[in-house]
Amino acid sequence: MDAFVITWAVAGAYVVRFGLEPNFVAQGQEVTYVWLSVALVIVWWFMLGAWNSRQSRILGSGADEYKRVAAASLWLFGLIAIISYVLRIDTARGYVGIALPAGLFGLVLSRWLLRQHLSVHRQGGASMSRLLLLGGPSAVAHLENTLARAKHAGYLPVAAYTPGSDTQGIKAEASALPVLGHSPDIGDIVDAIQRCNADAVAVSAGVQLHPQTLRHLGWELAARNVGLIMAPALTDIAGPRIHTQPVAGLPLIHVTTPTLEGGQRVAKRLFDVLVSGSLILAFAPLMAVIAVLVRLDSPGPALFRQERVGMQGTPFGMLKFRSMVVNAEQQLSTLAELNEGHGVLFKIKNDPRVTRVGNFLRKYSLDELPQLFNIFAGSMSLVGPRPPLPREVEAYESDVRRRLLVKPGLTGLWQVSGRSNLSWQDSVRLDLYYVENWSLAGDLAIILRTVRAVFRSTGAY
Repeated sequence: MDAFVITWAVAGAYVVRFGLEPNFVAQGQEVTYVWLSVALVIVWWFMLGAWNSRQSRILGSGADEYKRVAAASLWLFGLIAIISYVLRIDTARGYVGIALPAGLFGLVLSRWLLRQHLSVHRQGGASMSRLLLLGGPSAVAHLENTLARAKHAGYLPVAAYTPGSDTQGIKAEASALPVLGHSPDIGDIVDAIQRCNADAVAVSAGVQLHPQTLRHLGWELAARNVGLIMAPALTDIAGPRIHTQPVAGLPLIHVTTPTLEGGQRVAKRLFDVLVSGSLILAFAPLMAVIAVLVRLDSPGPALFRQERVGMQGTPFGMLKFRSMVVNAEQQLSTLAELNEGHGVLFKIKNDPRVTRVGNFLRKYSLDELPQLFNIFAGSMSLVGPRPPLPREVEAYESDVRRRLLVKPGLTGLWQVSGRSNLSWQDSVRLDLYYVENWSLAGDLAIILRTVRAVFRSTGAY
């Protein structure tokens, strides 16, 4: 696929810039652009391999694959620019200006398409790396559950080995994996690996093995071409916050403190203002039509203003298009027994208070368009945790209050991961993950996922 995309981009750039004439010569040299194009295709393909963009451990999950594709491509064309300058080759700018963006776009798109294909295979249990989980009972059970929720990553736990623990310990932690032993002897561990035909061993927290024993185990695994994965007792930590520092042969993992201050806060606010302002102008005609439809569908105002809790617990008035009857709040107590929400959330799939137009607006999240004005004014952000009601905040536990450290968002991890179909625990976990690991690139990724979630309308009620 890489070879096809690169050839398509370079050949297309040649035809667009020079036409079908094969005799165009690089100014200052005796080499034609046809041969330069052939060389560019070959070198570009090898550069992608040199940057390890085809390693099995990065395929199908995470942003590292895309980063390596982009880095290899940009380095190549940077080298071309340097060589052209040193050798005084007047390279056609139009040729390079078409080949690079076309090739980079095509490579990323092709990798994305292959990733979708691979993800479907992995959901069915194919194209997976078989893992033997090595560690304490609770850590092994937690790692198994985590990997089961992320099958697209390509790891399939097939068995567990708990050195120094009894065979009943892991069963008490609600794990379905067979336990192949609990002896700290390397020979027994290697035998367990062979029995379950594991491709790799994941060493989790609580493993009762001496560091020297782990070192010897690594040697044994390397001799058998079995991978070794270390899974520290860290949860919901994004990659950019993790840094490894070798000290006397000991890899120390540094986890930076999550902050959203100074330049980061200014960048997020500037992004919110620019994007929300642009969207307000773009959707102004649509919002005008929706306002008229809401007024015609049922008596009452087009907009609904509701008090929500923002950053640091500050209340604000959140705007929405009215999707319910005017006295919906007064009917809340009579519908309490029909609540289908999770935790402190109140949700009803077929809420009798929702109007006909409101049902359509909710399905495609069009009722939330007026929140763009909240974002432009500064009480909300484009991306962030769900804006909670005051009664919900009163029921928060201490750790859940960390959601209030950032501005609530029009969209967020909670919204693009299932919305109302998620349990309260999952929605809290996703919102806290966002608070702990915010980044501008992460916001952009969530916005792109929001478009897909809106059209699918999964969990919207």
